Amino acid sequence: MSGHAAAPGLFDPMVLRGLELSHRGWVAAMCQYSADAVNAPGVPNDWHLMHLGSFAAGGAALIITEATAVSPEGRISPQDTGLYTPEQVGAWRRITDFVHRHSAVDTKIGVQLAHAGRKASTYPPFAAGRGSVPVDDGGWQTVGPTAEAFGRYAAPAALDDAGILQVIADFAQAAERAVEAGFDTIEIHAAHGYLLHQFLTPLVNTRTDGWGGSEEARNRLTLEVIDAVRAVIPDSMPLLLRISATDWMPGGLDEHSSARLAAEAGRRGVDLVDVSTGGAVPAAAIPVAPGYQTGFAESIRADAGIPTAAVGLIRSAAEAEETLRGGRADAVLIGRAALSDPHWWLHAAEELDVKLPWAPQYERARPA
Repeated sequence: MSGHAAAPGLFDPMVLRGLELSHRGWVAAMCQYSADAVNAPGVPNDWHLMHLGSFAAGGAALIITEATAVSPEGRISPQDTGLYTPEQVGAWRRITDFVHRHSAVDTKIGVQLAHAGRKASTYPPFAAGRGSVPVDDGGWQTVGPTAEAFGRYAAPAALDDAGILQVIADFAQAAERAVEAGFDTIEIHAAHGYLLHQFLTPLVNTRTDGWGGSEEARNRLTLEVIDAVRAVIPDSMPLLLRISATDWMPGGLDEHSSARLAAEAGRRGVDLVDVSTGGAVPAAAIPVAPGYQTGFAESIRADAGIPTAAVGLIRSAAEAEETLRGGRADAVLIGRAALSDPHWWLHAAEELDVKLPWAPQYERARPA
């Protein structure tokens, strides 16, 4: 036979290390800002159980949780979830068990481990307050590669060597807790202007020590986090990395620097790169439109030789299918469309004439 085999489609299976995924339509990480900041800080609760469980009933193959902080000061808001206490481990275990038990397509669940850096200690987007939360209102001193603030947010404290090494240790300890909590995979969050991205981009990281001053030094923190996490999780567990492929600003990260990072991440044990964009600086003009980030997933996939996932206003089954069949990415992550329709995958399968299993409790609603 001549020619190349057709690229997999949305509902074709995928294997990452020892993890078998029933198809290539996943849930993107989406913050819920719903933990009880006073009585149970960082602890996922019934809202998270319902929110994530609905995607399992809706046919998602893999669910990525919201950005889950590796330390108290790493939370985006006081209402964010974490994985730095035994209580949080137990609460997450309840959710991972629930997802595994109540899915018709053998849904898997992964945790996105994050540190918000200088974009931490903020009010949730739907709260009455805006910007940074003052210390006397439940906020805290934030940290970053330098003492420069993000826009009008409170100024961070520049991390010293000891603080940076503690961040690496916090990611590793959170990864160990993620394994204990029953997660199937881990995603390291190095995008959207949070701490690892802050170190990666020259727009924010103006250090001249071993953690900045060159691309290699700016990449160092993210790569050492990858090494530390990979060292403490099972070899069979896949490791994902979310990046912002471009800062959408002159002098910032672009698809070429991001491809070099992705290639090195792959050599260190990352199995797939989740390709997003932006977030480092408030002034960037981002051309938001359907599929506006997919080209970056395609170029990084080709240049770095690593599987990628596309994310960003992929709303329809046809858009997702075209992205995959066209070889532009290996998986697609559904965000806002999944919030609007937690059964997006069941409906997408019907549109593409694919027989996806339904939960027996919902079978009577399947279109004839």
